Amino acid sequence: MKITAEKLKELLVVPGFVRAIDFKSAIERAKKEKISLERVLVEEGLISDENLGKTIAGAFDYNFVDLKKVKITPEFLEIIPEIVARSQEAIIFDKKKEGLKLATSHPDNFEFLKLLEKKTGEKILIYYATPLGVKEALKYFKSDLAKEVEALIKDLELNPQNEQNIVKLVNLFLDYAYDNRASDIHIEPLGDRACVRFRIDGVLQEILSYPQNLHDKIVFRIKIMARLRTDEHLAPQDGRFDYKKEEAVFDVRVSVVPVIEGENVVLRILSEKSRRLSLGELGLLNDDLKKVERASTRPYGMILAVGPTGCGKTTTLYAILQILNQPEVNIMTIEDPVEYDVEHVQQIQVNPKKNLTFLTGLRSIVRQDPDIIMVGEIRDEETAKIAINSAMTGHLLLSTLHTNDAATTFPRLIEMGIEPFLVASSVNVIIAQRLVRKICERCKVSYLLKNEDLRVLKSEPQLSKYLKEISGEKDFSKIRFYKGKGCKVCGGTGYSGRTGIFEVMEITQEIRPLIKMLFNNEGLTLFPLTPTS
Repeated sequence: MKITAEKLKELLVVPGFVRAIDFKSAIERAKKEKISLERVLVEEGLISDENLGKTIAGAFDYNFVDLKKVKITPEFLEIIPEIVARSQEAIIFDKKKEGLKLATSHPDNFEFLKLLEKKTGEKILIYYATPLGVKEALKYFKSDLAKEVEALIKDLELNPQNEQNIVKLVNLFLDYAYDNRASDIHIEPLGDRACVRFRIDGVLQEILSYPQNLHDKIVFRIKIMARLRTDEHLAPQDGRFDYKKEEAVFDVRVSVVPVIEGENVVLRILSEKSRRLSLGELGLLNDDLKKVERASTRPYGMILAVGPTGCGKTTTLYAILQILNQPEVNIMTIEDPVEYDVEHVQQIQVNPKKNLTFLTGLRSIVRQDPDIIMVGEIRDEETAKIAINSAMTGHLLLSTLHTNDAATTFPRLIEMGIEPFLVASSVNVIIAQRLVRKICERCKVSYLLKNEDLRVLKSEPQLSKYLKEISGEKDFSKIRFYKGKGCKVCGGTGYSGRTGIFEVMEITQEIRPLIKMLFNNEGLTLFPLTPTS
């Protein structure tokens, strides 16, 4: 079913679900990149995939199914071969007495539907699913990496000079990592063998191992892709390359480090087309969301996202930028790397080889008449001073900092040489965050707490109070909890995807005097400062 831009505009812009200016921008990107407008709308965070699907299905009088929330058993997968399911964007997901339930993004493909009814001898009950929903469901077909690698290794043992199989092996690692939402690939020499681990939802998982005699060839292939020196084995090397899988494009960052057993390789996968989340989708509680929104409406000051590496700080700042990105303001950023391409925002990529650092980039940005500035990270005293000065002189500045919690931000900035009164007057809000894994929706099961768990829960008054509020149940033994049983889609872990947990500190008039009192008259801290990484 081909949905025209005019029809989508009628469904989304006229009722006010999407702003006209954002819709126009989405059309331009869809044409430029030759991808569907529906996909762009979701990736830009203008509407959720589920709400888009419900809107389209309702307009054409079809039932809607969100395939991200459906468990599909192997018996239904076997009805439509994988190659057909991918080409037709259709998958059987359930069965009723009336017939088989078919989810498809092309419900008007009547010829295919007739053939399917003839083949199965069953009536086909049509449900509309978005293209992204179908793509997610097709992951049920994903191949067994271990079996494919085993076949390639056997062939390499028979034909050691077959370089094409080494290429296939490395591509297989990258493809499989993308299909499983891995952020990093670790390729580690361990003596008699080498191990491949993926970081999925923040946790490293061993995927497979292969004979050590193949390791040098695999490292050689990766060095070629990243344009690194292939004759250098005793010094660390960093590089990057672009990798394309179907419609997805990756920026793969490569780090090669010499270790005792050989060379250790880590590949970080950064998708250029990653979907940006809106502020409301991050997982903030309503009160915290209002604090961040208030801070973003101020014309000057600092909004800081803090936490350890890889906790989603940059994603949070981009979600705020989506609100701030208006035609009447000039937004400029300095980042390492530029993770999302944002239209109408001037983004600068850090390049140490050209002396383009956060410090030099920020100095140049302030001469470009910006209204809003985003600095990827405040790393040193000079950058901190320019950032504070920018926030004090009429600019709204967004940045990240490595601290363990929101309150530790103040001594961290003061350690960098910033005066307490400047910190107090320039910071608007601090968002401390972590990422936690979500239970896999496809294998989620409910359970009741055991007596031992109940005793632990009752010993935590704050947690008990919170559970009573959100469940409305005073008797904990009756509250149903959930866990993932483990399935093929989540790799048997019971978890799929991550969400943020937040601590938001709004700098109010009551807090500002307390920050100024961090140091006494002799310049000594009133409490020990904890170094952070």
